[in-house]
Amino acid sequence: MAIAAPDETAAMRRAIELAARGLGHTSPNPVVGCVVLDSEGRTAGEGWHRRAGGPHAEIHALRAAGERARGGTAFATLEPCNHTGRTGPCAQALIDAGIARVVYAVPDPTPTATGGAVTLAEAGIDVEGGLLADEAAAGNEAWLTSVLRRRPFVLWKYAATLDGRIAAADGSSRWISSPESRADVHRLRAAADAVIVGSGTARTDDPQLGVRISLSDDEISQPLRVVVDTGATAVKAGARVLDGTAPTLIAVAEDADTAHLEGLAPIVRLPCAAEGLGLHIPALLQALYERDVRSVLLEGGPTLAGAFLAAQAVDKVVGYLAPVLLGAGPAALGDAGISTIAQALRLDVTDTDRLGPDLRVTATPIRHALPEEN
Repeated sequence: MAIAAPDETAAMRRAIELAARGLGHTSPNPVVGCVVLDSEGRTAGEGWHRRAGGPHAEIHALRAAGERARGGTAFATLEPCNHTGRTGPCAQALIDAGIARVVYAVPDPTPTATGGAVTLAEAGIDVEGGLLADEAAAGNEAWLTSVLRRRPFVLWKYAATLDGRIAAADGSSRWISSPESRADVHRLRAAADAVIVGSGTARTDDPQLGVRISLSDDEISQPLRVVVDTGATAVKAGARVLDGTAPTLIAVAEDADTAHLEGLAPIVRLPCAAEGLGLHIPALLQALYERDVRSVLLEGGPTLAGAFLAAQAVDKVVGYLAPVLLGAGPAALGDAGISTIAQALRLDVTDTDRLGPDLRVTATPIRHALPEEN
């Protein structure tokens, strides 16, 4: 689109801020924000998609604007939808409200919802797309990735010393990272649909995996806690991951004996990897996708992290590096199927930040785009 006026850019940036409030609440839907300006360019209404099945962002903003929406402009982070699901089409709601102009950031890639821009234009509404598209897409990266790849978005998080150790030689690991870093992990959990750990982490750390801090005035949605326990030997009655504060799913091999897990948590049986080590990661992600999981926080151990990387199923990496040296102990990453430097997975560092004494590094794998992304 043409260069936007400062007030229009400000309105879209505000819509992006509003959209972020829905993180962790809207799956399998996207997060969306909307700002309505009246015909004089003043803010008349704001809204964001708060939960799946509830009103979309445009509906909240139009309700807040009331009659002031007539002749005004709506700024939405995602192209207004054009289909009737659990709610009606937002494109039609904007038409009915008398909106004169619609500006959206990112086109909707889903076949059932796309076409809102065409519907709006056919009704005589001025429509423009692309304003702050990169910023809006970054805020919706999990949902957009899940649409394009037909699997959940995977963020691998780890905490390590500067020499790459996640524990000392005796196995002790609490606490390598700072309180500030650990609080940030709860922010990541709150934004994810599921948190995954492997049997080693479940057995050694007995993690609880829930969100245990208050992040805002909004109610926290607890993520699905997933334990990849191939042989069904790590999770036992009394494990903290079974404490009832959040839903839990145990992924096991097809032939695993799970009699001792009956009544403790739902179980999903999956094929093992071709090498016979661990579960087939694409099958695990497909099983989660079918359960409406669109974003995953991978927290568990070097072996599981290596398996995900070997399966090319990591979309973002967040590393918390503590100013500590150990010299011995387990490394952050296990075997990922990389045997030579030429096969190394290169990363693009997108952000660095200080959290207390620690350094948080955020990076994304550098790889070729999928055909449908070109």
